[in-house]
Amino acid sequence: MDQPESNKPASSKPSLLERLSAMLLREPEDREQLIALLHSAYERNLLDADALSMMEGVILVAEQQVYEIMIPRAQMDVIDISQPPEQFIPFVIETAHSRFPVIDGNKDNIVGILLAKDLLRYYAGEGFNVREMLRPAVFVPESKRLNVLLRDFRSNRNHIALVVDEYGGVCGMVTIEDVLEQIVGDIEDEYDFDDDMDNIIPDGSGNWRVKASTEIADFNEALDTDYSDEECDTIGGLVLKAAGRLPKRGEHIAIGALTFTVLRADSRRLYSLLVEHKPAHQGLEAGA
Repeated sequence: MDQPESNKPASSKPSLLERLSAMLLREPEDREQLIALLHSAYERNLLDADALSMMEGVILVAEQQVYEIMIPRAQMDVIDISQPPEQFIPFVIETAHSRFPVIDGNKDNIVGILLAKDLLRYYAGEGFNVREMLRPAVFVPESKRLNVLLRDFRSNRNHIALVVDEYGGVCGMVTIEDVLEQIVGDIEDEYDFDDDMDNIIPDGSGNWRVKASTEIADFNEALDTDYSDEECDTIGGLVLKAAGRLPKRGEHIAIGALTFTVLRADSRRLYSLLVEHKPAHQGLEAGA
């Protein structure tokens, strides 16, 4: 005779591992079910928050395309091969990138990639010819999937690629770091602020580099603005509210008399912004 449900011994109840195994045996039918399964594992403390975030990032990378994360053409820092080293080296030092696309006249005519470390030969007094220092440029279509691009980066030991549109024109560039950030979040590099740096840094041309985490009150005081902090605490929050979504790197958001250009962002949040007085030619318009 079967025991009543209430009288069954506790040992007969399925354990947490058994319940999770039962869930795993039911294969998820779509991405949403897979993500729900991962969240269920997180809620049961089988995954920590970082592992959950990275797994979601891996799923996202398999669906994203290059154009979604690329550095737009207008934001690319390039070197013109017609310039002698004494002219472009100050620019290399100022921007502090490790790799530069090298053009011959315009950004549609990219002749190679120059590694900043190769400029040491110039200072060593050796015979220096820029063309001889160039590494081959890799071109990828803007529709390429990020997981495929990451595999190509790894197999070719390449860290940077130029993005071309359907007509063959260069529309941007993408680095291996840009792809990895979709999985692990923002990676600190030469674009980032040091922890001990000010939140608001003038760039010498009348503009400012600003941490997205800067308090609106501090921003107002530094730039003599009067943005409200009733709905948002930080400048990043203000930009997100104005855009109505998470803007991509290179996007312009006009708020009042200032234009905010996204310098660094990942799929989760904003990190740094360029603030200008003049309005951008393209971008989102928002009220103060």
